[in-house]
Amino acid sequence: MNYKKLGNTDLDVSTICLGTMTWGEQNTQAEGFEQMDFALDQGVNFWDTAEIYSIPPREETFGSTEKIIGNWFEKTKKKRQGNSCL
Repeated sequence: MNYKKLGNTDLDVSTICLGTMTWGEQNTQAEGFEQMDFALDQGVNFWDTAEIYSIPPREETFGSTEKIIGNWFEKTKKKRQGNSCL
């Protein structure tokens, strides 16, 4: 995996980004978890999320992407200890 410095920080971010715009609408939480696990195993530590996700935006799914990511962090926190993630 290739990495670059993030701006003027000491953070190295992968040059490949995992997009999350379909989580909660077109993809389930389980699928999001699978994608995050796979991406992290491949060295991806940069995920794209935005306040408007899930796409297409609907009141019922507003914030779903952030919830899925938060649930993944909660579920995997012991597994990730010692790894630099996100």
